[in-house]
Amino acid sequence: MTGLGGNNMTSATVDAQDNARWITLWLAVCAATILGMILLGGVTRLTESGLSMVDWRPIMGVIPPLTEAQWLETFAAYQQYPEYQKINQGMDLDGFKQIFLFEYLHRVLGRLIGLMYFVPLVVFALRKMITPQLLPTLIVLLILGAAQGLLGWYMVKSGLVDRPSVSQYRLTAHLGVAVAIYALMMWLVLRVSAGVSPALKHVSAWGWVLVLGVYTLILSGGFMAGTDAGFAYPTWPLMGETFVPVGYYAEGWSATFEGVATIHFNHRMLAYGIALLVLVLSVQSLRNSDQPRVKRGAGLMLLALAFQLALGIGTVLTQVAIPIAATHQVGAVLLLTAVLYWIHAQSDEKLVISA
Repeated sequence: MTGLGGNNMTSATVDAQDNARWITLWLAVCAATILGMILLGGVTRLTESGLSMVDWRPIMGVIPPLTEAQWLETFAAYQQYPEYQKINQGMDLDGFKQIFLFEYLHRVLGRLIGLMYFVPLVVFALRKMITPQLLPTLIVLLILGAAQGLLGWYMVKSGLVDRPSVSQYRLTAHLGVAVAIYALMMWLVLRVSAGVSPALKHVSAWGWVLVLGVYTLILSGGFMAGTDAGFAYPTWPLMGETFVPVGYYAEGWSATFEGVATIHFNHRMLAYGIALLVLVLSVQSLRNSDQPRVKRGAGLMLLALAFQLALGIGTVLTQVAIPIAATHQVGAVLLLTAVLYWIHAQSDEKLVISA
């Protein structure tokens, strides 16, 4: 009987490991696609394509205009809104097709991610491949994904009323939810693949400070994009002729989220602060830790930080050149990924997920 029991335990352990591998692969593919979605969203914003689709059809919206008559009808609908009337007056049909393509691909990719996540989730749940510990978090991710779709349309609507640009508050919220979904998904990938508990209680205090700091920096970047603050000061390290820009907080505390000079300067200062924190914690880990994975995590953070700082400076000096600016947005998420890996490597890995 003892031998039989031992064999059953071994079989259950193997099944649990197989399940973990499938779930890790699924989440990793979804996370990589979300990273691509964030990149495409940045390009859509930088090319000012986000307001080219003036309606939201979750099902039929997958089918683009196919005939010349359909394209003309879609273009005529776009001409009724402020972006065409105030900015793109005189745009021809070919020009409209170019901006329409970016927004269309962005929306279709969002729907694809929904299917990529929902269908395997149902299959894994029905086959009892998901542990009770993990299932609630996966359901939270599903809810966040659905909310993200609604938030995207809520953001677009803000640019279809009076002014031909979306609200920087809604834009930043849309970006923030996307990054939060990605970060939580990557945390699960790291923890489930290692066979350890994904509970956030295993994150150290400095880990929380660093991950929240980088996340706040990303949100600050959302306000930079939403107000076009990156165009205002194409100089570095000074902003114009001074380090602190003229007009800093001249509009009062509302300038934190609405004043171009204030938003830009605060973003730079926050970036410097995060850079210093990453540098100190990374060097400390490299000097004091005897764990190879912790050292690897520290090295990845330094590499991602250097990459991101160079992209940030390049974005400013090139007056927000689209390739550099879009890569800068992705670079911020890669830095967050490196931080998550470092936190994971530091955390207590003795709490193995039970079969």
